[in-house]
Amino acid sequence: MYTQQNLIPAVIYARYSSSGQREESIEGQLRECHAYAKHNGFTVVGEYVDKALTGRTDKRPDFQRMLRDSERGIFKAVILWKTDRFARNRYDSAMYKYKLKKNGVRLYYAKESIPEGPEGIILESVMEGYAEYYSENLSQNVKRGNYDSALELKTLGVRVYGLRKSADDHFEPDPETAPIVRRIFEEYAAGERAVDIVARLNAEGFRTINGKLFSKTSLPPILKNEKYLGTYIYKDIRVENAFPAIVTRELFDKCAHLMKRHHRSPAAARDTNFLLTSKLFCGKCGEPMTGDGGTSKTGRVYYYYTCNKRRRHKCDKKRVAKDAIEDFILQKVMEIVATDGFVETVADKVVEYQEKYRDHKKLRALERRQKEVENATNNLMRAIESGIITPTTKSRLVELEAEHERLTKSIAEELIQDATLDRNQIVWFLERVRDGALQDESFRTFLVDTFLNAVYLYDDDNLILVFNYSGNNNTVKLKAAEMALFKAKSSGFNQLSLPLIFGFGKRFPKPFLF
Repeated sequence: MYTQQNLIPAVIYARYSSSGQREESIEGQLRECHAYAKHNGFTVVGEYVDKALTGRTDKRPDFQRMLRDSERGIFKAVILWKTDRFARNRYDSAMYKYKLKKNGVRLYYAKESIPEGPEGIILESVMEGYAEYYSENLSQNVKRGNYDSALELKTLGVRVYGLRKSADDHFEPDPETAPIVRRIFEEYAAGERAVDIVARLNAEGFRTINGKLFSKTSLPPILKNEKYLGTYIYKDIRVENAFPAIVTRELFDKCAHLMKRHHRSPAAARDTNFLLTSKLFCGKCGEPMTGDGGTSKTGRVYYYYTCNKRRRHKCDKKRVAKDAIEDFILQKVMEIVATDGFVETVADKVVEYQEKYRDHKKLRALERRQKEVENATNNLMRAIESGIITPTTKSRLVELEAEHERLTKSIAEELIQDATLDRNQIVWFLERVRDGALQDESFRTFLVDTFLNAVYLYDDDNLILVFNYSGNNNTVKLKAAEMALFKAKSSGFNQLSLPLIFGFGKRFPKPFLF
């Protein structure tokens, strides 16, 4: 029995697609999520709703607000109707789940049973993969219709600052905002700093197309947009002088040259996404190894992972170069995932795990009641055949038949709502992962988040990888060829050639050596 004191604070996120397809309404999603919260020990402290916004993009106002609010610690769970309400792009999903996880927030689904534990993580990724596949197929008809409209140079509902939609759905300069666009180009070409341009626009009361204040990031999309040259672009369709231009080619090219020169500056940001955050652990003391950076005397910036206890001078574990350890581990993860044995074994375990944690109670109750109704109907029919007929016989038979019909419908609905995936679907998804590109940062994040549970790094040339996969006799030992994994960036970096050990187990096993 849950009491008010031990209820978990949670919020609900609901979304309705802009695809125009028939989906569960916002009200229906909220109703199902509130019912789930009531029966599973949650207290709902807030709701976030995005209407007519597709899950294929993360540009959803309430979705982003939910992510920001998760940093405040006011809730520990997010309840959704199904996995595809969160995102239909599994790479974005992996990154945003990591953000929520870092803030101590976990996802729950009202209509899909995702078991806890390592196999549950893989199962959830499989389901997200199918949601993305469905979304991609769903968008094909829309894309075909858009392409036909693009051939006619229609706006396709796209809003562009400085342009407006004409009566026949074509772009044309907006008398109110086109002069602002021209002014931005002219001032930037004259050498004005972006921050100064933005400050003046805001001070004079001008706002972006969404009614917000201009920011430094508002200018690059404007300065790069060829629509201001009167050029219509959609996929492989490109039509020059499709509508009146706002700026000249000379002015546009001058701004492009200045932007390119500015971006060559040393201040250009380098990607410092530490992929193994919350995954990499010190083999000496067991503490997490987290991202850090430093600058050499020449001004070159280095990134590495450092044991948290080393920062407090309580562990002498050597630092390790960020790119080297990430690239090596990802390559080895891909090699393991690419083996037929891994795919087949993981598929078996996920199916087994899924079946173990499925909630059959409601379905079994409906099936039992359906069997009772069928038995009662058969008994009544035998009584009628024996000549035992009373005034209530007909009405009772009609009641039983109506109840049987309702039960049949309820069982069908329960089976449809069941999120169970068969083994072939899971194998299909895992095999598709093999085609991912390790150069793609979003795929790297997805790969680590889905399959990798933990990494233990030792100074004695041993590395242990723990995958999201549990069970008995599932430890795999591999030998890696001697290779210079880490190049000395400074005297503090670890240089080693390591025989690689892969282990599979529950989070987090006691570090072990062979």
